[in-house]
Amino acid sequence: MPLRPPLHHRIALRATAFRPLALAALLLGVAGAAPAQSLQALYDAARGYDATYLAARAQAESAGHQYERVKALQRPTVALGAGLTRNLSDSPNADAYYSSRSEVGVNARQPLYNRGNALTIDQAERSLQSAQADLALAEQDLIVRLTQAYFDVLAAQDTLGTAQANKAAIVEQLASAKRNFEVGTATITDTREAQARHDLALAQEIVAENNLRTARVALDQLVGTTGVAPRPLATPVQLPGIAPADAEAWVAQTAASPNIRRAQLAYDVAQLETGKAQAGHLPTVDLVGSYGKSRNDNVVGRAQAVAALQGNFTSGSVGIELNLPLFSGHAVSNRVKETLALEEKARNDLEFARRSVTRTTRQAFLAVQSGEASVRALEAAEASSQLALEATQLGYKVGVRVNLDVLNAQTQLYTTRRDLYKARYDVVLGQLRLKQAAGTLQPEDVSNVNRLLAP
Repeated sequence: MPLRPPLHHRIALRATAFRPLALAALLLGVAGAAPAQSLQALYDAARGYDATYLAARAQAESAGHQYERVKALQRPTVALGAGLTRNLSDSPNADAYYSSRSEVGVNARQPLYNRGNALTIDQAERSLQSAQADLALAEQDLIVRLTQAYFDVLAAQDTLGTAQANKAAIVEQLASAKRNFEVGTATITDTREAQARHDLALAQEIVAENNLRTARVALDQLVGTTGVAPRPLATPVQLPGIAPADAEAWVAQTAASPNIRRAQLAYDVAQLETGKAQAGHLPTVDLVGSYGKSRNDNVVGRAQAVAALQGNFTSGSVGIELNLPLFSGHAVSNRVKETLALEEKARNDLEFARRSVTRTTRQAFLAVQSGEASVRALEAAEASSQLALEATQLGYKVGVRVNLDVLNAQTQLYTTRRDLYKARYDVVLGQLRLKQAAGTLQPEDVSNVNRLLAP
């Protein structure tokens, strides 16, 4: 029948196992007086503070205004003109050699056919769609950056918690080694080994504390506040699996990726630019009209001329204006060749974007698969390390194990536990990165991750 440690020793071991969680909860309370905040609340705050996202949103708004401005190329234009002129002639034979003239008129123009302007409007529409794709990319990037910073704080808290728990266990082992040395049941070697591990654990704790402070500063800066306290994962931790569970199914979703859409729109703009260049050979037709009133005063000359020129006059006209380019020094033909080369470049950029998104999506899928397997392995390793520590401590008490064996078992348990916590965060973040790579990441995914957190 296998030996079991005394009941009080087993209870102490169980308490030691839960120390990282207790310390993590303590750290959450110490982080600030404010209650723990959810990922969703911080995401809402970051959308109104993050400079990168706000810049992309402003760019999209600018593109919308630009599109409306360019659409004016197909709309009528109306201008009001006014003028005051004085004419002087020194010819002795002139009928009227001096006059003063004032006039007011309205001129209007409505394009009837202008292929270049129509293509310019189409380009502005594609540019608006491209800016919207950039905004979608910026929003996806914000989700991933915020989740990364959020879990970095949680991981740093877990690392500090396990480091402190490991140090506390080493302190107990150091005290035990000193007592055994004093009563003559152990050598000074056990004490020195425990002291060395204690000093190392203290150094690791200092590093963990600094990493936690750094992670908190990064999260605070991202959301525009201080003292942010993230909520930990709810226990027991149950991570969702990949859906769909096939890499090719994810690749099939990449057609709507903002990266591919942006490259496709750039290719469309390049094609429209070629059309604009070719439109340099085409005529333009405008409907033009004018209406005005004028008055001549101070006309000096023969009486007949004064009578004919002095007074109020009204004029108006409506017509069709045709402009047909004949020769431009080969500027148009060379512009067409230039745009065709740029069009080919845009086509290759589109192909590169498709290949890059496909490769990144497959890599992200494999990373999530690997992460899930690592979590399962580390969960098993944690349970095994806990049992191994219990057995080693019992063996040390009965004299079949040495102090160094206990120290190694303790270090193995807390290292495994720290790696397990980090692996869980990596799986959740990896699933977001997979959706980002495929172009399907949405703000609703923040809510899904938020449900995994403790209330």
